[in-house]
Amino acid sequence: MIRTVGLHKAFGPKTVLAGVDLAVGQGESLCVIGQSGTGKSILLKCILGLVAPDGGQVFWQDRPLDAATRPDFFRRFGMLFQGGALFDSLTVWQNVGFRLRQRMPDARARALAIEKLARVGLGPETADLMPAELSGGMAKRVGLARAIADDPEVIFFDEPTTGLDPIRARRINDLIRGIVTETGATAITITHDMDSVRAIGDRVALLQDGHIAWDGPVAGMDRAAPLAGFLGRS
Repeated sequence: MIRTVGLHKAFGPKTVLAGVDLAVGQGESLCVIGQSGTGKSILLKCILGLVAPDGGQVFWQDRPLDAATRPDFFRRFGMLFQGGALFDSLTVWQNVGFRLRQRMPDARARALAIEKLARVGLGPETADLMPAELSGGMAKRVGLARAIADDPEVIFFDEPTTGLDPIRARRINDLIRGIVTETGATAITITHDMDSVRAIGDRVALLQDGHIAWDGPVAGMDRAAPLAGFLGRS
């Protein structure tokens, strides 16, 4: 579904990505892990086109992801941002239905937004709340409802459990796993939380020193020497 080939990115003298080759298949859930500052978010931004790579290429369904194909890609993806990134001047349902409102009447967009809110465990009474009235866990759920509002084929999750206590983090992980399984969407999750990797991922890739140092199934990561530091092994 998505593939990067020889992706390079540097900021001045600092090389962040030094030839990243990575692929995720249709319906697969891939977790990308790495220490802070290793370029996980830059990799995601390069895939999305928010940052232009210095070299290499991104492919979507075996087509170069460029100015010609990106509009079609944008219609088919959803995104859960690290901090929720809700529009503070819009109500909850308007946030969830932000993309929907561009192509359908508000009444229909609101109804669909309430359906998606129910899918993440939020009742219709939350629809008219403002983001400032939400707890951290509720804001994450609203962000997740927005990410799936238009039934995307590809969903990106950027540090989905950051800032949440262990109980709320576990609930978000369970929601993400359930949604990915039910919809058959392709998922890429950027995270440093190994509990999230175990709950969400089919595969895990370690980004280190600008390249993928290990890539394999989540079931095999306990035996992977390059992951020892993340798993708390000496």
